[in-house]
Amino acid sequence: MLDDRKLEVLRAIVEDFVRTNEPVGSKHIVERHHLGVSPATVRNDMAALEDEGFIAQPHTSAGRIPTDKGYRLFVDRLSQVKPLSTAERRAIESFLGGAVDLDDVVTRSVKLLAQLTRQVAVVQYPTLSRSTVRHVELVQLTTNRLLVVLITDTGRVEQRVVEVPMALEDRHLDDLRVALNKALAGRNLDDAARALTNLPDGTRPELRPVMTSLMTVVLETLVERAEHRVALAGTANLALDFSVMRPVLEALEEQVVLLKLLGEANDPTTVRVRIGDENPEGLRSTSVVSIGYGPGSDTVASLGVVGPTRMDYPGTMSAVRAVARYVGDLLGS
Repeated sequence: MLDDRKLEVLRAIVEDFVRTNEPVGSKHIVERHHLGVSPATVRNDMAALEDEGFIAQPHTSAGRIPTDKGYRLFVDRLSQVKPLSTAERRAIESFLGGAVDLDDVVTRSVKLLAQLTRQVAVVQYPTLSRSTVRHVELVQLTTNRLLVVLITDTGRVEQRVVEVPMALEDRHLDDLRVALNKALAGRNLDDAARALTNLPDGTRPELRPVMTSLMTVVLETLVERAEHRVALAGTANLALDFSVMRPVLEALEEQVVLLKLLGEANDPTTVRVRIGDENPEGLRSTSVVSIGYGPGSDTVASLGVVGPTRMDYPGTMSAVRAVARYVGDLLGS
């Protein structure tokens, strides 16, 4: 265990290295951070931190840089994340509040997160398996063709065109719409699929062939749902650190890796931070900061950022948490 002064020295090294990208020396720490001890004492503390693997000496200069282990201890010992300014909070609320649908929410969120953190932002679309049916709408296109619109509580909209075996009047359409919503509204997607099984048996005989056609299309919509969609923004920010650019770009193309990392963030109240070697191959020169989001205490998907291990962890964690909270509020409204 490190004593408080050594932890303060580690904090100073992390903060200054993130800010300058230059190895940090004992004299600089004493001058900038006012720890109340001599440079010799700081050098002794740095030697102890180096022996424990929290910092390293990249070359023969007196400066040190944090290791992945040092970043991990720094993050674990953070007493608070950096608060967003009033202007930042208003900008988030204003920018996201103008979204008109789910795609717009995701697009705005990922762009905003990239701007706030100056990292690569990743936002996962809400997965249908965690969603419930809000409403099923039937729109008559022709006398024998309907548009089936399935709307979830997270704003996902799935549409299918179905040919029906008879001409439908408005009263038929109303009966079918009421029956579908009575069976499906408020159910999660898995339960909704099961609820459709006996639906034709409860339908008036003359409408059973139509209900069977509708049931088949809705079942296909539920079963063939696309779960693995993510939006990316800010890849140009990688140009600021060429050492991580190529492997990260390659890893970002493999969305399965990203989805696995984001999937671990299944709590909208807890920010997860994976640093360096804690990440899969291709992302081991990076840190991934992520959190779940959703209405209330529910989690329907995750979002986060990918960037070099030399990142502003307090500020990044604060931005990730704030954007997730606002997106969750939008989905719940």
